Amino acid sequence: MKKTPTVLTLLLIILAIYWSFRVLLPQYTAGETIDETQFSTDRALVHVKEMSKKPHGVGFPAHTTVRNYIADQLQLLGLETTIQEGYTAGDWGNLSKAENVLARIKGTEPGKALLLLSHYDSNPHSSLGASDAASGVATILEGVRAFLKNNTTPKNDIIIVISDAEELGLNGASLFVNKHEWLKDVGLVLNFEARGSGGPSYMLMETNRGNSKLISEFIAANPAYPVANSLAYSIYKMLPNDTDLTVFREDADIDGFNFAFIDDHFDYHTQIDNYERLDRNTLAHQGSYLMPLLTHFSNADLTNLKSMDDSVYFNVPFFKMVSYPFSWITPMLIIAIVVFIVLLVLGFKKKVLNGKDILKGCIPVLFTLIINGAVGYFSWQFLKWLYPAYQDMLHGFTYNGHAYIFAFTLFSLATCFYAYYRFRVVKTANLLVAPFIIWIIICGLVATYLKGASFFIVPLYSFLVAFYVHINQKNPEPFLLLFLGIPALFIFAPFVQMFPVGLGLKMMVATTIFTTLIFFLLLPLVSKYRKKGALAFLSFLLFAGFMVSAHMDSSFTKDRPKPTSLLYVLNTDENTAMWATYERKLSDWTAQYIIDKLAVPPAVNKTISSKYGTDFTYTYKAPLKDIPKPTIEVQKDTIKNNVRSISVCITPNRDINRLEVFTNEIDILKATVNGIELNEYFLKNRNGGRLITNYISDKNYTDITLEISPETELELTFYEASNDLLENDLFSIPARREDQIPMPFVLNDAIVTVQKINFDQ
Repeated sequence: MKKTPTVLTLLLIILAIYWSFRVLLPQYTAGETIDETQFSTDRALVHVKEMSKKPHGVGFPAHTTVRNYIADQLQLLGLETTIQEGYTAGDWGNLSKAENVLARIKGTEPGKALLLLSHYDSNPHSSLGASDAASGVATILEGVRAFLKNNTTPKNDIIIVISDAEELGLNGASLFVNKHEWLKDVGLVLNFEARGSGGPSYMLMETNRGNSKLISEFIAANPAYPVANSLAYSIYKMLPNDTDLTVFREDADIDGFNFAFIDDHFDYHTQIDNYERLDRNTLAHQGSYLMPLLTHFSNADLTNLKSMDDSVYFNVPFFKMVSYPFSWITPMLIIAIVVFIVLLVLGFKKKVLNGKDILKGCIPVLFTLIINGAVGYFSWQFLKWLYPAYQDMLHGFTYNGHAYIFAFTLFSLATCFYAYYRFRVVKTANLLVAPFIIWIIICGLVATYLKGASFFIVPLYSFLVAFYVHINQKNPEPFLLLFLGIPALFIFAPFVQMFPVGLGLKMMVATTIFTTLIFFLLLPLVSKYRKKGALAFLSFLLFAGFMVSAHMDSSFTKDRPKPTSLLYVLNTDENTAMWATYERKLSDWTAQYIIDKLAVPPAVNKTISSKYGTDFTYTYKAPLKDIPKPTIEVQKDTIKNNVRSISVCITPNRDINRLEVFTNEIDILKATVNGIELNEYFLKNRNGGRLITNYISDKNYTDITLEISPETELELTFYEASNDLLENDLFSIPARREDQIPMPFVLNDAIVTVQKINFDQ
């Protein structure tokens, strides 16, 4: 090969990468005429718009409005609709009254039922919930409408559960699973969720056993745009994230599929999770899952989905889903190693390979991995130092996050091109040995510790073919080498974006490392480029360009608002008050009240709960306001059979959204709240002494009964919170500017009262 067509092959590489992303999602066309028997994204959007007009968390006025809207829509479809009500506390000590919306389509046979699941409550306190999870409810409403229009009766019953209080602790799902008679009929669950407002919807399974039968049935249903892989499935099982479907698996051993999108994570649980920002292609993707799966599983045998065997699976353009059993993992690894050894022997025999050049080939591999790994690992810390306000985006993914992903991908490419520019005198075959060894080590590790990622070995077979070509030909055909590199691009390119999008920019190291590893697999072609130095320079220039672009978008605007927080905390025992915030880089709105950055009382941060363990950052003294404190009545304090039983009733004297109760560090033998016994595991592993968080509706009282040792001194601390700081007549807090929103994941815009009661021995 005297001259490699660099520009053309690079363009084809870019096209392959583009296609690997393009085929993940259907393309929405506004106003398109869709037959009544088909899923229509436009019709689903009508539901999203109606359900996301106002925050509708449990206890908020719009919560009832949304619930009634869903019930009305199901009734318009000709379905008998019921409301299941009841208190649950889940596994996390979050008590609430859930109100699930239920309906059922009768099948022709008495087998197990298919259950369609999503939740209608938005996250307290300011989220409009368009994506999470009005999109899921809308998908089900529109999908069921289209299904019924076909006028075909399914073999299996179809149960529809639009659950409540998912955001508080999966309470509605727990209520259905543990209290409803229909649970015994359920054979499979399809759950629709969101953790952002765009991007492809990933299929993730919930099963207590193997996944092989679930995967084979999923493939048989033939969804048009499957996005799923067993690596994401394996990682998901390790993470603490739960959905309503988790309750079905853990409490009832019922399998199911989650369908959730995670891009544009910065919208998640915020005021800007609205109708306008929901990606239309994403909603169409949810519909493209539901319709074939609804048709397939409403007629399939749902009693035969359990399996003890697992399968490796991944999506790839043209083939959609590829799967094979775990039993193939070790043989595929051994075959790859044996073929590699044979090729090494052949290479040395032909004198194409030599030890000195192979060792030289190790240097750029180690150089690129070390440099790109270090840059990726420290990038997020560097960005937070450079832009302190990024620390207030608790999602860990900034509005300009995609620009950073592009930038650090290009930086990694610049490093790779430069490293192999420096070692251009080494023959290509020798350069391929070290990358294969790195890859086969990775494949060996995942085969042992993360079997779901074992499909990593698939592109290595193409790499081995390219290695063979280089051993036997001085001038290989460049387009053959390009073709052999396509499996690596199709399979791995989406991972460059997936990890920082799903887990935050702290996972940028996954972007830089995956880019480097993909580059290694393209070395059979790229090593023949004559202008690697120029490509390194160009990549670095593009890196700088994207960093400049990200910098230009680093400030906050109406479309990219800054998360802000403010609370008024009144200690009724000490008769003191303070302003408090979670912001690290104070906004001008918050700085009106946090005039001097005073230390936060340690007791406060040990008690008020928030996601991600976020603590108050600053406080400042506040004027005393006449905030009604709750009435706390000790109804019982007795000792019997060497067990002390204490009952307390807390009645709010103002409209509140939640009550949190904490204890000192003591062992609690048993705890019951409003007749619900708290989980024994939770009581033994309480974080910071939190006993219960009760999400209040209609000024409901809270009855607590505790059993403790008679020798134990008990201290209870009560935090009453209402999310009405900006509307309360006792305050005159100005509205936020358009470039600011309430900070998610923390108690915000709240008036909090703190009150303690001690029980001596």
